[in-house]
Amino acid sequence: MKKKYIYFLAPLIGLVIFGAVYWNFSKGLAAREARHQAAIEQAKKDKLEKQARDNAKAIADALAAQEKRKIERAAKEAKDKKDHDDRATAVEAQGKAERDQRKIAEQVKSLEKEIQAEKDAIAKLEVDKKKSADEQAFLVNYVKLAEDNARQLSQVLDKIAAADAALAAAEAAEAAKKKS
Repeated sequence: MKKKYIYFLAPLIGLVIFGAVYWNFSKGLAAREARHQAAIEQAKKDKLEKQARDNAKAIADALAAQEKRKIERAAKEAKDKKDHDDRATAVEAQGKAERDQRKIAEQVKSLEKEIQAEKDAIAKLEVDKKKSADEQAFLVNYVKLAEDNARQLSQVLDKIAAADAALAAAEAAEAAKKKS
């Protein structure tokens, strides 16, 4: 019978040992499972919070970048508009300068023609003045010659008259001599 107890006692001791180990294990198992589950949930919660913070930061960064791009776009558009306006102003100024240059060139040509016409008129007047001066000198010389001729003719006439008077006196003297 001794042998029968061994069959009965060995499993019973094994069962008691198993029961003690199981009880020890099961007593801490719920706490360990709860801690483990809490740790997993805390990790998920931390991960979700971190992801939410990262998302919020990413959204804030995206909004800041969008605002920055908007500001840069507005600045670029303002610069482009200013450049376009400056270019248009420069083109208008260039066109006005070219028109003014053409107008001034036409005025210069017109004035040069007028100057040439006046120079020609002055040259004609100079020629007329020289002709008039030459004519005046000729007339002065002609008048002097005419006066000299008139004086000489007057002297010749006086001489002729004196000669006629002398001839008449000589004839009268001869006739008086013939009569006497």
